[in-house]
Amino acid sequence: MKGAHVAEQTTGARPTLEAVAALAGVSRATASRVVNGGAGVRAPLVDRVRQAVEELGYVPNLAARTLVTRRNDAVAVVIAEPEFRIFSDPFFQEQVRGISRELTAHDSQLVLLWVEDQGDHDRIARYLGGGHVDGALAFSLHDEDELAAVLRRAKIPTVLGGRPTDGIGPDMPYVDCDNRGGAREAVRLLVDRGCRTVAHLAGPRDQTSAADRADGWRDALGAPDPDLLCQGDFTAESGARAMAELLERRPDVDGVFAANDLMASGALRVLRERGLRVPEDVAVVGFDDVASIAEHTDPPLTTVRQDIEGMGRLMVRLLMRLLNEHGSGAPAPDPLITPTTLVRRASA
Repeated sequence: MKGAHVAEQTTGARPTLEAVAALAGVSRATASRVVNGGAGVRAPLVDRVRQAVEELGYVPNLAARTLVTRRNDAVAVVIAEPEFRIFSDPFFQEQVRGISRELTAHDSQLVLLWVEDQGDHDRIARYLGGGHVDGALAFSLHDEDELAAVLRRAKIPTVLGGRPTDGIGPDMPYVDCDNRGGAREAVRLLVDRGCRTVAHLAGPRDQTSAADRADGWRDALGAPDPDLLCQGDFTAESGARAMAELLERRPDVDGVFAANDLMASGALRVLRERGLRVPEDVAVVGFDDVASIAEHTDPPLTTVRQDIEGMGRLMVRLLMRLLNEHGSGAPAPDPLITPTTLVRRASA
């Protein structure tokens, strides 16, 4: 085998599949099946082909491999948010990191797409429908989001990050965390520490994660005063605005559950500016446990942890299952709901 290796290197020619087959002592068809991940080849032959691939430095021709496997080894990650949100919110960075690592483990590439404005829906539709990717992972969809229709028209296996609304399509496979249960646990912590007036800084009304967390707040309190809910949009700026609004109309507030860590960080800034001590005067709990935020607020933030990177990995695994079962008539997989945990720091 070493002699063949030297001859291949000295010619300077790119190694071919025929050369791999000759070196391994198998047919071209067998070598092709091994290289392209096909089944039905005995283990000793698989080992010989893989050794030949390594010795020769053989790299499969992507176009030819696509014809054989009907796979592009690429997955679109579609985020229904503008560019500034994606690259400024650590939540998206953690989720994309988990997706990227799991796709690498499956020898697939990540293609990142986002929605800057309504015109991007047409661009995304053309790309997804053009046969460039095997499937799609989509998250941060809003209710009645046109992106859902784009994904359906593309007719490619798709997994959502987050529970879809009826307007998006409840039958689409998805991965989410227990938003409602995590919110209940956060509010119960505030109540157990003696807070009598617990407010909620809510996320966008048209996203299920925000709606579920608001429902968890209501669950824990029974029938809270509607004035104790102030609307935001998952950004730090909206958390600051909501906190200022809340203090104007309910200065007696002594506990705050924010829909995410960014909103909680904005709320902490306003409380500090108003001379209110945390947690002595107002206790604050967030949601997500993004380390770059929660560990560096003043004081460090008590929050509900969801495994953001792990959920990204689970989305990929669910999509790979769909790809392997595509066209087999197998039933749609059940959604995957991951647990949350309360992380105690100094803010509550």
